[in-house]
Amino acid sequence: MKRTIADSLVEALLNAGVKRVYGIIGDSLNAVIDSIRRSEKIEWIHVRHEEVAAFAAGADADMTGSIAVCAGSSGPGNMHLINGLYDCHRNRVPVLAIAAHIPSYEIGTNFFQETRPDHLFKDCSYYCEVVTTAHQMPRSVLVAMQNAVSRKGVSVLVLPGDVAGYEADETPVPEHVLHVTQPVIRPSETELKQLADYLNRGKRITLLCGAGCAGAHTQLMQLCEKLQSPMVIALRGKEHLEYDNPYYVGLTGLIGYSSGYHAVKECDVLLMLGTDFPYRQFYPKDATILQVDIDPGHLGRRTNLTCGLCGDVKATIEALLTFLTEPHDGSHLKTFTDHYRKIRDNLDDLATGKPGHKPIHPQYLTKAVSDLASENAVFTCDVGTPTLWAARYLQMNGQRRLLGSFNHGTMANALPQAIGAQLAQPGRQVISLSGDGGLAMLMGDLLTLRQHKLPVKVVVFNNGALSFVELEMKAQGFLETGTALDNPNFADVAKAVGMEGIRVEDPAELEEAIQRALQHDGPVLLDVVVNRQELAFPPKITFEQAHGFSLWMMKAVLNGHGNELIDLAKTNFFR
Repeated sequence: MKRTIADSLVEALLNAGVKRVYGIIGDSLNAVIDSIRRSEKIEWIHVRHEEVAAFAAGADADMTGSIAVCAGSSGPGNMHLINGLYDCHRNRVPVLAIAAHIPSYEIGTNFFQETRPDHLFKDCSYYCEVVTTAHQMPRSVLVAMQNAVSRKGVSVLVLPGDVAGYEADETPVPEHVLHVTQPVIRPSETELKQLADYLNRGKRITLLCGAGCAGAHTQLMQLCEKLQSPMVIALRGKEHLEYDNPYYVGLTGLIGYSSGYHAVKECDVLLMLGTDFPYRQFYPKDATILQVDIDPGHLGRRTNLTCGLCGDVKATIEALLTFLTEPHDGSHLKTFTDHYRKIRDNLDDLATGKPGHKPIHPQYLTKAVSDLASENAVFTCDVGTPTLWAARYLQMNGQRRLLGSFNHGTMANALPQAIGAQLAQPGRQVISLSGDGGLAMLMGDLLTLRQHKLPVKVVVFNNGALSFVELEMKAQGFLETGTALDNPNFADVAKAVGMEGIRVEDPAELEEAIQRALQHDGPVLLDVVVNRQELAFPPKITFEQAHGFSLWMMKAVLNGHGNELIDLAKTNFFR
């Protein structure tokens, strides 16, 4: 049997350590899928929507630290990958997407399913090229994977269906197809001295730390001790820095805490480490702002800097510590650690449930899941209120992981990411915190859990609404329109597709139901009816938000929705 371009592609994937390809088969992928079948070493993960394939591949890459692969057939098939690939690219995880294409001899004729994938994927990839001849392989796939791994992002290989079946030339696939390097990048000594001068002169220094601080926990504790600085964490830094951290004073931003907000706003020096925190209104106006980031393109793009340096956070701190010579007073640190303790107590007071008091508070649900989950559980969370409650109530410990669409901000990411995480590390407990809107959007991939026997636990925050959108509308003075969801009993849906389904409406039954779900040997959907009227206040209420909320209340009364005000008051102000 002749060796095809598809065979060359699959051999390169095998040499890169790829064990799975996520996607949906179509005729333009026939040569590729047949080569995967014959290899007997790569598993084809059949999902129900290509968007899920891309999300799952991103989670797989995040969990393993290596390249993951997804595929879509020509036209609509590979176009469905785009949203998930944007998320992967913005999360900086290495993913190769195989975008099958129409027959090469029909390109440019407005053929059935014809698109321009080489144009479509440009904005969500570092590399996107079309294979048209046998002489391009295997070099094209090697370059694509090397770009994805070295630049930490997406590469797209566009492969027409007929070209995939061409006979390959004699060019061998090298044994080592990926070259992963870990250079130590830090600022020069002159730059470090300049940074240290600002820190030595600072009186009220606050650190703002993000995902770029992964692996630097010990060094950051030393830095905070030296500077007597509170540490505020951006959401993607939560899993890396929240635990064993006496300097932690919470998150900032729209889903943060007032302690984190004020620790940033009231400092005289803000040191940003490994974060590209996007919300400009949460930065201080008059402070000296310093930034260290591995990507120099991030420097100064969110707020005006006094000093910006390129470097790995861990290596930079290790080199910086010797230049920090001035002692610092601990009053700034004490002010905000005390503030945070009070905020934490207040938040935990809201995470309660009384028998018969329906519906269940989502805070109670999230805290109960966190308390009962395993020490090395992997959590995924949908955008919206599941992310909000995850940020405030999931406790990280250095072993747990938290995945979400924190940069791209798309709906329906939690279930697909849980699929990829579970396949990447089958021995770990994986829990998807899904909104009812997000689950409904890609609910077909509950079938993927069943078909591939993945023991993912899907916890549904079932409040019958796109509730975070409703909060935004109320804050802007608009009546909620187009946000209501006429949901089924999701537990019954789960049972109908052949997996375990549990529904909870009474707080008295919640913890037992969570334990039962976590102990079940197989996939489970836990459908929890939670309060639609739960308000999630940002760390600071602006005049515009207060005015908008007042305007919403007036409109609600005038339009006959006064009962919503009563429910809102019962939920948020009377407890």
